[in-house]
Amino acid sequence: MSEFPSSEPRWRVAVVGFEHMHAGDQISVINALPNTGLIGVFDGESRRMDPVCDELGIAGSLRFHDLDELVAKTAPQIAVVCSSTADHVGHVQYFAARGIHVLLEKPLAPSLEDAKIMVASAQSGGIVLGVNWPLAWYPSHRTAKRLISDGSIGAVTEIHYYDGNRGPLFHTHGKQHVDAHTARVQKDATWWYKKEQGGGSLRDYLGYGSTLATWFRDGDLPRDVTARVHRALGDEVDEQSVVIASYDSGLSTFQTRWGTFTDPWTEQPQPRCGFVIVGTKGTIASWDYADAVHVQNDEHPSVFDVPVDVQAPENAGGIANLTYALESGSDVTGPTSWQISFAGQRIVEAAARSADDNGSIVRLSDVA
Repeated sequence: MSEFPSSEPRWRVAVVGFEHMHAGDQISVINALPNTGLIGVFDGESRRMDPVCDELGIAGSLRFHDLDELVAKTAPQIAVVCSSTADHVGHVQYFAARGIHVLLEKPLAPSLEDAKIMVASAQSGGIVLGVNWPLAWYPSHRTAKRLISDGSIGAVTEIHYYDGNRGPLFHTHGKQHVDAHTARVQKDATWWYKKEQGGGSLRDYLGYGSTLATWFRDGDLPRDVTARVHRALGDEVDEQSVVIASYDSGLSTFQTRWGTFTDPWTEQPQPRCGFVIVGTKGTIASWDYADAVHVQNDEHPSVFDVPVDVQAPENAGGIANLTYALESGSDVTGPTSWQISFAGQRIVEAAARSADDNGSIVRLSDVA
């Protein structure tokens, strides 16, 4: 049974909210890292928190139903927030006012206005605000970024992204499988299918594509965006979206899908999940969970494999990246930074507005 750390950890970390299945994953990461210690977990409802904690062996003494009590008794330095997206803004305001750094489980926010409030709160509170995008830690995508930065394919002109899974109710923490009947039963009650709480595949997965694309392109953003979504009869949120982004260099596409034939972490579906990046001197195909990226360029027009890079410890995940920045006195960079995540949020916001208006063209200058 995991109890309060016997020796004082370098970073005292609390996990807040169990509405996102990644809460269990983050607990496992905290317990595995040498410089972090789990000092408490919080959720207002036992039915969400206790099954995960029971399975992971988290002692009852570390479980809190009152956030003020958790903070008062455990004095966390970092809060990893795994609530519904709609609750992100309230949590960031709460922790920023108390000088506690925050790592949000993706996405950044349910709206651009909430994102602005969170950034302002973090700045006024003097805390570091980071966003954990699991795709950002896949060695394939980090290797693709390194190759782009090395000039292997010249300047990026197009990015094509397709990603998703069988659906958020088909797995729990640790990618444990949930059967189709149980997933259907849970659908009406879960926040994932509630528009006002930030549900839907566009809100869930487009941020991955738009944020990493902005990272791949060194901050370059599209001029405008148009989007269409598919909602099943009776659903208030989409399970599929197609976004076209117009950049000065050409068109890029971002597609999200709940309902892929298989989950990419067990068997890559078709279309494959990941990125195809086109440059002035070559291309890169970077698939989720792959152990190599596929490259062609002026020197080697035939596609060849580049094995994924061995990642530095600070690039193992959001918590490792955040604590590395705090310990080294450096800024959080890349997709974890609020700056890149905010830029990606602008694309998501533009796409959501376009989808609500039957695919109208939305200019990024109007989403700021």
